[in-house]
Amino acid sequence: MAKQMLKGQCNFCGESFSKSAMTKHLKSCTQKEGSSERSSPGRSSRETAVFHLVVEGRYAPGYWMHLEAPADATLEYLDEFLRGIWLECCGHMSAFMIEGTTYSVEPMADFDDESMQVRLDEVLSPGMKFYHEYDFGSTTHLALKVVSQEQKQIKGKSIAVLARNEPPEFSCMSCGKMAAHVCTECILSGGGCLCDECATEHECGEEMLLPIVNSPRVGVCGYTGQ
Repeated sequence: MAKQMLKGQCNFCGESFSKSAMTKHLKSCTQKEGSSERSSPGRSSRETAVFHLVVEGRYAPGYWMHLEAPADATLEYLDEFLRGIWLECCGHMSAFMIEGTTYSVEPMADFDDESMQVRLDEVLSPGMKFYHEYDFGSTTHLALKVVSQEQKQIKGKSIAVLARNEPPEFSCMSCGKMAAHVCTECILSGGGCLCDECATEHECGEEMLLPIVNSPRVGVCGYTGQ
């Protein structure tokens, strides 16, 4: 779903741009300077290196985010962030693939896995592309790119969302109205979007329905976006 390119909104100034144009915009957004999602009252600021990352659905690039992550954060922390905002449904396993090496929460020696408890600046650098997989049964594949690295004053250590794609709209396959649900059976054949009214009469049954959410994991496993 959402293979089309969707515009997104800058979280600083509110303007909308395409995914690629957003990269250029964020370099010069006048509202970005002095503003941070990670700022917390009472916390002192610190100067540290931060990475500008772009993450998208590897096979559904219409879903994307621009992120800012402290370089001293770990891969495990980035994994937890991605799970929380886009992926988590049933506590599935996950892994990063970086330059031919697999990093997992519970590395298996037989497969030469490395631990996710490694700092981002120890494995990432500007221009690098890497990948993330969540759930090795019904896998959601993500592609990430390191846009840049810079020094800046921040408060806290959390990852900030700089921009995110606007929620895609889908039409009900039965009546053409705006869809709110997707059938986990019919989605396998490229359809399955249903409005509230048609969902109650769908032949696969209401137990097969999941809400349409702004995530590349929409319609997969038990993912509801919550």
